[in-house]
Amino acid sequence: MKIWDKIKQKYKNRKFNNQALHKPNKKATKFKVGLALGGGGARGFAHLGALKAFEEEGIDFDYIAGTSIGSLVGALYASGMTSSEMILRAKEIKTKDLRTSKLPFVPSKTEKIEEILKEYIGDAVFSDLKKPLTVVAVDIISAREVHIDSGSVIKAVAGSCALPAIFNPVEFGEYMLMDGGLKNTIPSDVVRNKGCKYVIAVDVNPSRGYGTTSFKLVDIIATSIRIMMKGNADRGRFYADIVIDPDTKRFKSSSIEGGIEMIEEGYIATMEKMPEIKKLLHIKIKTPKKQKRHIQPMEMENVIEE
Repeated sequence: MKIWDKIKQKYKNRKFNNQALHKPNKKATKFKVGLALGGGGARGFAHLGALKAFEEEGIDFDYIAGTSIGSLVGALYASGMTSSEMILRAKEIKTKDLRTSKLPFVPSKTEKIEEILKEYIGDAVFSDLKKPLTVVAVDIISAREVHIDSGSVIKAVAGSCALPAIFNPVEFGEYMLMDGGLKNTIPSDVVRNKGCKYVIAVDVNPSRGYGTTSFKLVDIIATSIRIMMKGNADRGRFYADIVIDPDTKRFKSSSIEGGIEMIEEGYIATMEKMPEIKKLLHIKIKTPKKQKRHIQPMEMENVIEE
């Protein structure tokens, strides 16, 4: 009997192990829809318009990754802020609210960026956020891309926004962080690697990579940087199922002038892609009912309420 009991026990153990082996990995399939928010300096205002469109259409995301300004917007969104709340605050921001140095070629500290974030999320760590978030930055010491999803949200975002020559590097543990756009300006691959089946990206600077007819040293250097940045943006576009491209070419990445117009461009570009997004996510698209001829068409309201 003892021998038979041992055989039965071995069989039960083997059966259990086989079941465990074929059991779906919940962690790997946990997230379904990912949002990648790209870098682009002040053009990041367009992200707010994109979020407004997503909210209006009931599009929700399971995971968020952000680079540079995309990480800042992503952190606010992951904390539970609505697009309307962000837009209201964005209207009040001025360029001087972001920099500590008024001297040209003297980098600023990221203190003011950190103060803005702290006002809304406090001293939050990543586990405090309502949605999972990864912040993409670059460690200037090792020149490696860094994906941050633990520790201080404020410090991680400040590091991801620290554009070289504009801001000083940000200390984060063993890293000295700088702008994530140096390596990965549209982090679609990050949310894809987190197990997202579908990835939607917002590229607020789709016009990057344009050339120049000037042969001045400054213009050649600026053009070279744009060309290099376009290379890593192409990688982000490759990993996304859908890329939203707000028309921000007429705006400067270094100036918040035209912020409301950029928000509108983000909204318009996202709404234009909405049928494609809903098809990807298997969301039924409602077709508007035909109106009778005697009914006057309704006037369209402004996209962004004043």
